[in-house]
Amino acid sequence: MAVDKTFVVEKICPICEKKMRVVKTRSRIQVLSRDEDACTHYENFNPYYYTVWICENCGFAADEKTFTTKIPDRHLQLLRSVLLTRNIKIPFAAERTIENAATAFRLALKYQDIIRGKASKKAKYAHQLAWVYREAGDKEQETEFLIKAANFYEEALAKEHFPIGELTDNAVVYLIAAIYKRLGQPEKAVPYLSQLIGDQGVREREPRVYDKARDLWGDMRASRKK
Repeated sequence: MAVDKTFVVEKICPICEKKMRVVKTRSRIQVLSRDEDACTHYENFNPYYYTVWICENCGFAADEKTFTTKIPDRHLQLLRSVLLTRNIKIPFAAERTIENAATAFRLALKYQDIIRGKASKKAKYAHQLAWVYREAGDKEQETEFLIKAANFYEEALAKEHFPIGELTDNAVVYLIAAIYKRLGQPEKAVPYLSQLIGDQGVREREPRVYDKARDLWGDMRASRKK
């Protein structure tokens, strides 16, 4: 049961400034496996369902970091002009379904569009929503959001300065390649993998990314030989 792996806390919504309930996941969750694009599978639980918080009062949706750090005034004005002029109520769910999780991510993406948010943030949301659909076995929706994630990651590489948090530009290059491999488009993955494998600096500075790129390259070559 998800309730054994989560707990409810109260926070103040930065948009409507009212108390809201959010679900947080406990730190010790058994990992079963990881996919090449960083999707982690857990035992009888999917923490990605709870990545995005939703204010039950005004409907604002974003990740924990967005809720707990200062939102720029211009973004607050834009979001409040949309959310506080409508009677948006999102029922609180202590245990989320796939529908609850998908709604949360889709709202988060919508609000990023409103504030013209960074492509890297949109990529994170789209990628994790694809993972939610992957576990549910919804291949069509997974594919849709993997494509969106790849496009956002490519935009982020072109327009943003890395690292962003712990995410480096080389890690993003790898993720794009991994996504295209999962989409069955190896011809799009190859240039990104070649960029990583052919750069001695990546091997020295980010050996983990380099090794993952080599492994993915090997998997793709093995698949072609079958």
